[in-house]
Amino acid sequence: INEINTGASTDQRGMFIINGVPANQEFEAIVSYVGYKTKLIKFVVNSNQIKDTTIALQPISLELNPIEKIGERVVEKNVTDLGLEKISIKQLETLPKGVETDVMRSLQYLPGVRSTGDISSRYYVRGGSGDQNLVLLNGVTLYAPFHSLGLFSSIDPEMINSIEFFKGGFSSEYSGRLSSILNVLTKDGNKKRLGGSASVSFLTAKGLLEGPIPNGSFIVTTRFSYSDEITKKFLNNETVPIDFYDVSVKLNYSSPKIFNNAKFSLFTFLSSDNIQYSDPAREEYGWKNFLLDFEWIQIYNAPFFSRLGISASNFEGKIVPNGSNLKPLNNEVKDVSVTFDLNAVLDSKDEIDLGLMIKILDTQLLTESKTGIESQLSKFAGNISVYAKYKLLRYEMFGLDVGSRLNVTGLNANSAGTFEPRISFTFRPIEKIALKGSAGIYLQEVTAVSDEDEIISIFDPWIIIPDYLNPAKGISYSGGIEYELSRESSLQIEGYYRNSSD
Repeated sequence: INEINTGASTDQRGMFIINGVPANQEFEAIVSYVGYKTKLIKFVVNSNQIKDTTIALQPISLELNPIEKIGERVVEKNVTDLGLEKISIKQLETLPKGVETDVMRSLQYLPGVRSTGDISSRYYVRGGSGDQNLVLLNGVTLYAPFHSLGLFSSIDPEMINSIEFFKGGFSSEYSGRLSSILNVLTKDGNKKRLGGSASVSFLTAKGLLEGPIPNGSFIVTTRFSYSDEITKKFLNNETVPIDFYDVSVKLNYSSPKIFNNAKFSLFTFLSSDNIQYSDPAREEYGWKNFLLDFEWIQIYNAPFFSRLGISASNFEGKIVPNGSNLKPLNNEVKDVSVTFDLNAVLDSKDEIDLGLMIKILDTQLLTESKTGIESQLSKFAGNISVYAKYKLLRYEMFGLDVGSRLNVTGLNANSAGTFEPRISFTFRPIEKIALKGSAGIYLQEVTAVSDEDEIISIFDPWIIIPDYLNPAKGISYSGGIEYELSRESSLQIEGYYRNSSD
């Protein structure tokens, strides 16, 4: 808002609050986003009233008209974003890819991220193991985020709205892993008209349908495999009968007649993979995910809003040896979570975030040794954790994010009462140079039982770390410097130190 020299950036869900706007005056707001046409809107805020505004931007192709003005990159000089990569779907499409656009494979081109090989989408961040990466789909844990022996992600790019990837230094609202957080939010669907798309690649066929419903919208995506011939090229011409699919459905509803300034979403996701040879003596593999999430976002008659999430995430994986030399394996994870987050924006532009998470987790792993002895490792546990953080944003050239997470109870008995303090800052001695740093303690109470030396892994069985062992604990320090070359580009150098123990 040029008239009062203030503004705001939306969060990953598109929510924003601009506080301290003078009442009963007309202002013009500039709304800008990369890949969309810049929009100007005029508005008036009445005294002692919150103005609820929904702004729709028109997407454009970055290739159609290179001289047309599109959304610009807005540099927030005091944002504490060390180690954070924000990727829009427009940017994802421009990153290097294999057979088709894939979010996991694209991450491998970022600094500090590596893979096990050219054929795998599995990634490792800053020296950590694969099970130290948390993948969230609309805030729900996705335990098996890979299709087709890890060749690409089980998250269809057609459903993606935005991506946040933390390579460490993530703040106190995130927990559960030591290395990284991949937070993917899906599209809401078109609220104005019915539409769809269909496409075919060398490996998959997929479709999308979206459109309006009374007081809301919906979107459905589906994808399935149909060709083994192309897959053989990735696997040294070995025939592997890979069969997989994924389906997602999202419904959104918002009506001022029921709940004013509220938005409700219901999301479900299903993915399934099977490897079954025509030879009945060969082994069989199967694994699948099922996610269900209900979300309620509420804006109050004060400068704050809340989010309530109720979710379930199930994972099942199995190995059936048949006549092969392999041993049977069955793994099942049942995860039920309730989260509540509260965000307040003060007149000074500072922010206060508070949150609560209640998680119930049940893991079961059934294996058999080479001598034929069966072994079962099962655990049912609950975790209650709270977090609080304060974001100091009142100064244009300095930003501070400080907070902590407290595990009131733990999935592992040894983690109850554990604090996870976090801090990050940004300081600009001059306008074009930013000095950034972060430090934190991170806790991980689950682990994957896998062989990290395998280039292609079928799936990773998950278990809660037994009580006779300590949960994994990591201490991380990061520092960096950023030089702003222009509004469109910058140069960044980062360094980090990590110390993990278990």
